[in-house]
Amino acid sequence: MILPVDFYRRPTLDVARDLIGKVVVYKAKQGTTAGAIVEAEAYIGEDDPACHAAVGRTERNAPLYGPPGRAYVYLNYGLHSMLNAVTEDEHHPAAVLIRALEPIDGLALMRRRRSRAPWRKGKPPVPDHELCRGPGNLCLAMGITLADNLRPLTRGPLTIHDRGITHDDEIVWDGRIGIRVGTDKMWRATVKAHPSVSGRKPKG
Repeated sequence: MILPVDFYRRPTLDVARDLIGKVVVYKAKQGTTAGAIVEAEAYIGEDDPACHAAVGRTERNAPLYGPPGRAYVYLNYGLHSMLNAVTEDEHHPAAVLIRALEPIDGLALMRRRRSRAPWRKGKPPVPDHELCRGPGNLCLAMGITLADNLRPLTRGPLTIHDRGITHDDEIVWDGRIGIRVGTDKMWRATVKAHPSVSGRKPKG
């Protein structure tokens, strides 16, 4: 079942928690890829120094202010695409960054995409559990690009599904990573000790 818009029209921390175990699906000409979310981070409002909305509304961060249930995709350091799910009511800027997936479908396609990256030249194939480990690697493996910014997550090539995967007893909250401010907020949800989780592993 594809998650409905009302799933995202809720407090962002609730959405981040409930996204764990949900499945991101991307349908491209080359094939379909899918993976279960094992790591997600919340970014909430203009008072959150790590949220893109901290500077107020701009052309770049406008999707955060839009309707919930849409993709907010941006380039990090001009290199890596990052996938976010916009949350809460319109005009309340917030989103959940999808940081890591456990690959489910299309692993061969994911591996080909990862192998084409210039920094992979001469290196061994990426292990399955690392194919979508980290938000940049996730988008590269899935084929998600800036062209997917503002796409509805309820239809089209990029959707998030409930396939009945649950990790309720294994979810750990930890400080956000990969940022320099707002690191005190325990807004990063992960599946405890999962090998696909990026960065440091919360002790839980």
